[in-house]
Amino acid sequence: MAKLGKWFILLLYNTNKWNIEGEEHYKKLIEQGQSVIISIWHGRVLTFVKLLAYKKYYAVAGTHFDAEIIARICANMGWNVIRGSSSDKGREAYEAILDALNQPGSLVAMTPDGPKGPAKIPKAGIVKAAQRTGAVIIPAAALSTRRWGFTNWDTFYVAKPFGRIEVIYGEPLSFSEEDQFEDCLAKVKGAMDMLELEVNRRVGV
Repeated sequence: MAKLGKWFILLLYNTNKWNIEGEEHYKKLIEQGQSVIISIWHGRVLTFVKLLAYKKYYAVAGTHFDAEIIARICANMGWNVIRGSSSDKGREAYEAILDALNQPGSLVAMTPDGPKGPAKIPKAGIVKAAQRTGAVIIPAAALSTRRWGFTNWDTFYVAKPFGRIEVIYGEPLSFSEEDQFEDCLAKVKGAMDMLELEVNRRVGV
């Protein structure tokens, strides 16, 4: 199933044209030895599974059935997968995230509203991890002009062939342990929502 899923994703996404903006925001930081968190809303994550594959980056996935499929696909596409969520194995996952971010020049991709929502409401872990480790959060968004949308607690997008995928990496967000926690969460949500509105505009939503 995982190998089939990997080739299905590669087939779909490689037939699309890509317009990527802001990659320098995270690449420069990694080159300087800074650890980075790429923050993506759950429904848009599949684009980044493909885009950042085969670089030995870290991805965080839950333990429920849908996440199991994604986790296996990620592992087959060269990701180091951290398993756990706020509702199951949260402490183990959080410690693994901290260990990864304490490695100079590491990248951890997270969906702060996963694994079960509510949609587009970030949970505490992403900010706490950034505050504890000094990692920089890079908000990101993506959408294809041609896509399927599968809806449960949010809408999970999969690119159809022969479209155009718009990707934007936002400005870096840095937080210290002295910063007010709720203010940090609000900044993350605001930045991610703004990027989503822009990619939606670019693909005509």
